[in-house]
Amino acid sequence: MRQLKITKQVTNRDTPSLDKYLQEIGRVDLITPEEEVMLARKIKAGDPEALRKLVNSNLRFVVSVAKQYQNQGMSLPDLINEGNLGLMKAATRFDETRGFKFISYAVWWIRQAILQALAEQSRIVRLPVNKIGSINRINKAMARLEQKYEREPTTAEIAELLEMFPEDVMESLRTNGRTVSMDAPISPDEDNNMYDVLQGEETP
Repeated sequence: MRQLKITKQVTNRDTPSLDKYLQEIGRVDLITPEEEVMLARKIKAGDPEALRKLVNSNLRFVVSVAKQYQNQGMSLPDLINEGNLGLMKAATRFDETRGFKFISYAVWWIRQAILQALAEQSRIVRLPVNKIGSINRINKAMARLEQKYEREPTTAEIAELLEMFPEDVMESLRTNGRTVSMDAPISPDEDNNMYDVLQGEETP
């Protein structure tokens, strides 16, 4: 498959470019945790092909994250583009010696890239400074807990870490356009990880 170009350029929603892109990344094979480690080591050594493979194998997950931020002032293609930039940063900074999966690390970078773009470009959302501060604290806490548990944390877990009321956490997440599962968390077991999201994702 030809190399997929990750760019800052906005995809035109009125063209079939997005559909073609989704079809193309849907054909990319997923990689195993062992392959992730091998690729991460090669990336540290400056191997561009290893970087391309690690990024391309996780592009579908970026789409699933981007969909969570629709209808907030940016089109889905724009959100995907921003998320891809975050994925690229994650791939170049991933430390495979820490023992967690790449996607558990990358999800924070993907979300941060999208949230930053929304904050900069959205004409709809206007937040007071104190609310932005709370959201930033919650985002950092979510990133820490996601890496610790290799799953999305619950509202209660975030609240406990930050010594906040769960209701305040939920309100900040709603303002920020993020959601946290209120049900039982995804199992951190190897047979039930975030790759299952990719494998179960239906191509639009």
